[in-house]
Amino acid sequence: MSRTTKAKPKRPWQDIAQEAQNYRDASLARVQPSIPEIPAQLPMNVMGVPRAILEPDEIRMTELPTEALLSLLASGEVTAITVTKAFLRRAGLAQKLTNCVTELLPERALTRATFLDEYFMKYKKTVGPLHGLPISVKEHIGMEALTLNAGYVSWFDKIAKEDAHILQILWRAGAVFHARTTEPQSMMHLETDSNLYGVTVNPYNSNVTAGGSSGGEGALIALRGSCLGIGSDVGGSIRSPAANNGLYGFKPTAFRIPTDGWGFIMAGADCVDTVIGPLSTSLSGIKIFMKTIIDTKPWLVEPALTPLPWDFSLKFSDTQPLKVAVLWHDDIVKPHPPVTNALRSVVSKLQRMPNVSVVDWKPYLHDEAWAIISSLYFTDGGAEDSEAIESSGEPWRPLTEWIIKENPCVKKLSIGELSYWLEEREAYRKEYAKVWNDTATECDPQTGERNGLVDVILCPVGPGVAPKHNTARYWYYTSQWNLLNYPAVVFPVDKVDPQRDRKEVGYKPMTNLDRENWKLYDPETFAGLPVSLQLVGRRYEDEKLLAVLQYLQEKICLPFAEFP
Repeated sequence: MSRTTKAKPKRPWQDIAQEAQNYRDASLARVQPSIPEIPAQLPMNVMGVPRAILEPDEIRMTELPTEALLSLLASGEVTAITVTKAFLRRAGLAQKLTNCVTELLPERALTRATFLDEYFMKYKKTVGPLHGLPISVKEHIGMEALTLNAGYVSWFDKIAKEDAHILQILWRAGAVFHARTTEPQSMMHLETDSNLYGVTVNPYNSNVTAGGSSGGEGALIALRGSCLGIGSDVGGSIRSPAANNGLYGFKPTAFRIPTDGWGFIMAGADCVDTVIGPLSTSLSGIKIFMKTIIDTKPWLVEPALTPLPWDFSLKFSDTQPLKVAVLWHDDIVKPHPPVTNALRSVVSKLQRMPNVSVVDWKPYLHDEAWAIISSLYFTDGGAEDSEAIESSGEPWRPLTEWIIKENPCVKKLSIGELSYWLEEREAYRKEYAKVWNDTATECDPQTGERNGLVDVILCPVGPGVAPKHNTARYWYYTSQWNLLNYPAVVFPVDKVDPQRDRKEVGYKPMTNLDRENWKLYDPETFAGLPVSLQLVGRRYEDEKLLAVLQYLQEKICLPFAEFP
């Protein structure tokens, strides 16, 4: 007679979430010297707290831009151990202030730093271009023997078998991984909110979001618990946190950066290319990250990648003509006054540059682009996401419910329907390319080459600055470029000034979405928040895009406000 076995009782989701938080808290407790206590009553803006608590040397090292810190490490003026300890303490402090970390890695990080210091002492040289640099990592990017939950309670026991390809490259370049950061349930929020860890708040104002889905990276780097971190982006998930926290964030063209070894629903079967990219305190940090990765020829290991070397020598100068198109709005939702005013400020400076021509960019069917991309996000109708959520009994977070259950474009697609939407995607890409090509002022009659094309598009990152929690429901200013697979970089410009950025009296909304967005704006609520903009380039013109931003940043002295 066979013996029957009782099914293992399912643990309440609350118990699993408590285990996740206890595990995170224990990782903070192992940091030495111990992480300072924070005041019982915190202001809404906690950006100044680390400077009031940390030691002067820790403040100095953690507030250096990536390139300056690498220079000190390479010269031996500071050790990897000293730098790692400083960033571990500041990252722990950032967690206490904004809830941005899933775990710190003190033992791993210090073992690595010790090896790097010993290597430098023995051989009088660095291991690689990132020697000793602490880098933070979004949780769903696999790290050997650690969790890979992607924001789902039911996935909490998933463990990565090895480091993701991108981490292997960074490790060989000398990096130190010291912190893993929060992400939302389903990974499909411009907010960072999960039942495992709760809500990650914006360090400039706890009443608004740090962005998503790489919001943990955004909050951590803003508070200088890291100066360079790794996020991912399928609809704005790098650019939203970068913008909300006054950072630089880069979404590269798909298949330039390795993606092997991450975890999310339907990995490998997505019809919208998700990319990995950097967030940093400086534009140089972005460029160093990209060059370090691509110089290793990652396509030799990950064949799906495009074998295109990084042209780090590309630069712009006053002798070159530069044509910048300005997308003021997308004909659907007009951005709030701080964003429009930031655009005006940048444009007014560009118009005074003799080699720069500025033209308006007429948006082309951006509502149709949203219909296409949101139909391709969940081709199974959200079934696998629903199973991942409901199998644990955890509740649906508000923005997960909005993007899947309340999105009329989310349907289980037949093979014929999937083919239709993929054809629509390619047709839209071709139509948009024609729109860009038509910006040429002349055409060489012999070669047919178009001259005077727009080089980059300057545009908003979103319909406003960092929004209140659970209100980030308008993706069009970022998802548009994911659909087109155009590279895009976000950069800080200014901060909200209630006197300058007053609400426009008598504004007549263009659409119902515009009306709803306009209701969200109050200048006093958003006072002091970062105002960021976005530059967009054509596919595979990643280096050109960053070179243009470098040039403009130097010539017009961006940003216009001081950022820590």
